[in-house]
Amino acid sequence: MQAQRIHIVRHGEVFNPDGVLYGRLPNYGLSRRGHRMAALAAEDLAERQVPAARLVVSPLQRTRESAAPIAEALGLEPILDERVIEPWNTFEGKRMHGDRPAWREPRSWSSLLRPWVPSWGEPYAEVKARMREAILEHAADASREARAAGHATADVIVVSHQLPIWMVHRAVSQQPLPHNPAKRRCSLSSITVLEYHPATGFVEADYREPAASELAAATDQGAV
Repeated sequence: MQAQRIHIVRHGEVFNPDGVLYGRLPNYGLSRRGHRMAALAAEDLAERQVPAARLVVSPLQRTRESAAPIAEALGLEPILDERVIEPWNTFEGKRMHGDRPAWREPRSWSSLLRPWVPSWGEPYAEVKARMREAILEHAADASREARAAGHATADVIVVSHQLPIWMVHRAVSQQPLPHNPAKRRCSLSSITVLEYHPATGFVEADYREPAASELAAATDQGAV
């Protein structure tokens, strides 16, 4: 039996001239480079002829815009799902880099006391749980629809954000959820590929950076 694959795509570069941590704030869409990155991710999926039956998308603007070229290339209708959204964060709208970053202000120190939770935002365990629930549900629905249509299996594409994708990676690879955010392997418009079988669960099958040519000049300051 062919293993079902889940292709988790991160959004492209965001237009963020003020350099803030944008989190779940509205009106943060892709930059011109971000649109190019999203197109490269879509090209990668199309060239590999990914047999996807579902395109699951975080409802934030940057992920919806990143999903648009995938939807066009593969003929899929995006399904918005709040469970794959960016985590909430107490530093939303604040600058975390450069001169006088928000985390250096004394009033912010209480939010930094328990980095293993983390104390500054949505707990890692909750992010992992909602991502797992969403992926399992959509994988099951895609498989059921594929069988009804006489196909062996059908893949799922999920367009999400850096931290949720990294939580999936660490859970699947059986690593502790607390980590150093600076060491995440989840670049803009990257694709983390899982294989799923009901009897054995998930394994990570691949990691791709179709927008590698754009990364050196890109800005990535908005991730939690």
